[in-house]
Amino acid sequence: MTDAADIAALRRKHPEHWRMAAALRMLAVDAVEAAQSGHPGMPMGMADVATVLFAKHLKFDAADADWPDRDRFVLSAGHGSMLLYGLLHLTGYADMPLDALRRFRQLGAPTAGHPEYGHAKGIETTTGPLGQGLATAVGMAMAERAMAARFGRIVDHRTYVIAGDGCLMEGVSQEAIALAGHLRLDRLTVLWDDNGISIDGKVSLSDSTDQLARFAASGWETIAIDGHDPVAIDEAIAAANRSLRPVLIACRTHIGFGAPKKQDTAAAHGSPLGAAEIAAVREAYGWPHAPFEIPDDIRAAWAEVGRRGAGLRAEWDTKRLALSDRKRAEFDRVIAGEPPAKLASAVRALKKQLSAEAPSMATRKASETALAAINPVMPETIGGSADLTGSNNTRTEGLGVFTADDRDGRYVHYGIREHAMAAAMNGMAVHGGVAPYGGTFLVFADYARPAIRLSALMGLRVVHVLTHDSIGLGEDGPTHQPVEHLAMLRATPNLLVMRPADAVETAECWEIALSQKTMPSALALTRQNLPTLRREHKAANLSAQGAYVMAEAEGRRRVVLMATGSEVEIAMAAKALLEADGVGTRVVSMPCWELFEAQDEKYRRRVLPRGPVRVGVEAAVRQGWDRWLCGEGGDARKAAFVGMSGFGASAPAKALYAHFGITAEAVAAAARALL
Repeated sequence: MTDAADIAALRRKHPEHWRMAAALRMLAVDAVEAAQSGHPGMPMGMADVATVLFAKHLKFDAADADWPDRDRFVLSAGHGSMLLYGLLHLTGYADMPLDALRRFRQLGAPTAGHPEYGHAKGIETTTGPLGQGLATAVGMAMAERAMAARFGRIVDHRTYVIAGDGCLMEGVSQEAIALAGHLRLDRLTVLWDDNGISIDGKVSLSDSTDQLARFAASGWETIAIDGHDPVAIDEAIAAANRSLRPVLIACRTHIGFGAPKKQDTAAAHGSPLGAAEIAAVREAYGWPHAPFEIPDDIRAAWAEVGRRGAGLRAEWDTKRLALSDRKRAEFDRVIAGEPPAKLASAVRALKKQLSAEAPSMATRKASETALAAINPVMPETIGGSADLTGSNNTRTEGLGVFTADDRDGRYVHYGIREHAMAAAMNGMAVHGGVAPYGGTFLVFADYARPAIRLSALMGLRVVHVLTHDSIGLGEDGPTHQPVEHLAMLRATPNLLVMRPADAVETAECWEIALSQKTMPSALALTRQNLPTLRREHKAANLSAQGAYVMAEAEGRRRVVLMATGSEVEIAMAAKALLEADGVGTRVVSMPCWELFEAQDEKYRRRVLPRGPVRVGVEAAVRQGWDRWLCGEGGDARKAAFVGMSGFGASAPAKALYAHFGITAEAVAAAARALL
């Protein structure tokens, strides 16, 4: 344990650094105490590291927080959020005033308990779920290298991460560091808060991993230092900046640094220190100032840090203006996240072709066809797959592979790392300038779920390509057959879940997904072939309405059949059976419930009129369907669902649909029973 004499020695040896770091520490202590909630220990322990990083290495300009070539700083150990808020306030970010710190963890304040992307400039990504920030940072580093390969010298920055013991214990961290090491992401540096304490007590209670050996085995360079020695911190970061590999800097620190009774204990982690302990900390720090009070000279020193990058930013502006008009306009477009004008025309042309040719193909193959038309006109797309390229159909002709030796490639082999893939795509999206999409089986959305949730929470343009979307995948059996996953994804706020019925709808869903600015998308795609149902070419994107009339009733409408994806074909066959008996039947395709919910009530009533019997058809569980069967003018007494009530089985797809009663005959029978 560091005692008062050791702290006094540090104060004497590095007086200016000490006081700048003490300002960070005390802002965290005071904010947590004022809120009576929060985590003071980590900011107290990592303040020295953060001070050296920001004061001497991080390239940023607080007056231009969105400067595209700034270094990215990610606080993966998001519970220590007051460290980040203190840095943003002291360096002069306009939307992090002192009042925001006083209102830490209060409703409406940008200073949430964990950093939330979009709440304030300088918060590069949402963190808090441990390991997510580190994995997201891998995607940031990938995006930087990809953009540098495309645009040259106007893209030249680094990504720094502060991670804790918890981040390194989470499984996603291994996926992420293995990927980063394999890709030799040399502009990525992780500063590990090696304090040996977790909520339950000493880390040794649950873990004995040699983290330096672990990172080294994954292709990283490793450095170990005293995290309270500013000279050692400076030298380590400088060495990391020279490395040709990603770097882990193990910073041996003391959680709750300087708190006489709580330092190096779990008590410093997630609770206010209390008045008596804070008074003792002030004495140890030589900090006689009132809560939230920063001496003028220290405030001025930090403000200078915030201005330090202004000259570099001005030089960068000159470089950007020196680009050709065409290249500069393209750079500005992709940074703004605007889809190219050619996207809509490319999709319209493809739809016209598909309507005319009417292929029978799986929607996973239709997705590949759509990407083959989109990727040439949208050069910012970066695709990939979690070791299922040939099954997800995510790589199109001419799309080179992004590797350690070739950053021009636009396709990533993520390996069997669904979680890290989804998190890395989040990092690419928050970095800006690229449009990521990545594939796996729908059932393995379970493995990617935390990162999918964060993409929705942050409102990022990320496309999750989820193939093999039902029992229709067949013989691989129930472990691979998703039945509850559509409901799980639809339960996620701000996520577009799209399940197209044919090749035409698939092309439309891709246009929707890549045109988003504030929502991620999940495309649920089939393994089995489906007929082209949209034979009449329409330039308008009907899928953008969420649901629409695929086929109208002949004569008086008595039944409305609603279906998504592969079951729209079944609904169409059921319509034929019912119409043969004189029962007027409308078929409604519902590729995206979220977009249908967003339509006005008048349109929804036009598609789902009051009165007729309603039958929903989907090879998944019923959860969520009652909104459309019984609500929106429906009647529970005149509604039925044909789908799954349990897990699937191993057999050919046609046998499974028959076995589980998801057939045209069953749908028609359900409608007749209600009539």
